[in-house]
Amino acid sequence: MGFDDHRQDELRADTKRLRKFSKTMDAKPEKRQRDAEATQARILAAAKKEFSRNGLAGARIDEIAERAKANKRMIYHYFGNKEDLFRIVLEEAYLDIRAAEQKLDLEHLPAREALEKFVRFTWEYYLKNPEFITLVNSENLHKARHLKKSERVGPAQRRLVGMVEAILARGVEEGVFRAGVDPVQLNISIAAVNYYYLTNRFTGAYLFERDMMSKEALETRIAFNLETIMRMVCVAP
Repeated sequence: MGFDDHRQDELRADTKRLRKFSKTMDAKPEKRQRDAEATQARILAAAKKEFSRNGLAGARIDEIAERAKANKRMIYHYFGNKEDLFRIVLEEAYLDIRAAEQKLDLEHLPAREALEKFVRFTWEYYLKNPEFITLVNSENLHKARHLKKSERVGPAQRRLVGMVEAILARGVEEGVFRAGVDPVQLNISIAAVNYYYLTNRFTGAYLFERDMMSKEALETRIAFNLETIMRMVCVAP
């Protein structure tokens, strides 16, 4: 092999190395982005557990960092201070339930069936997501000062009211619901009959001398909730 041939081989090898390096460099920003997103997700999940257990005042950033396998510097870098992190956790909790409600596809159901499905969904969501209830309780202690800073929760909440309003209007057209039911008041009542039972299950179990969380008790309660809400809105027989 002559000098020119050897030089050609070196050039080809250099070209391959450059291409490989270029691909690696191109991939690094994407990997860094994925790593950052994964870290943020772990921090939010850990913070949700910590805030729901201990509230804003009792929550510890050290505990969140340890649970998320992160460090405090990363938490402050991504989310600011503890109050900011609490606000974001709270905001995500509200957006999660509002997004799940929109996926119920209620607009294609008869009004009565749609409302029953919505009431049952609310009950089941509270059962499966106890952190949501405790986060809401905690924010009420702070008079909603964190929620008021959110720019995303308001529009999501208005979509919920609009969804229930549409169900009520459809029910009036179908002749099954009475006219004049306030969708905001109905939303509050649906939340209340589902929410109160679960938030007071420990004191209720003692005061009423019954197991509030047995399978039979839960089935009895959702049946009662459905009957209560439907009596509020249905045309009298």
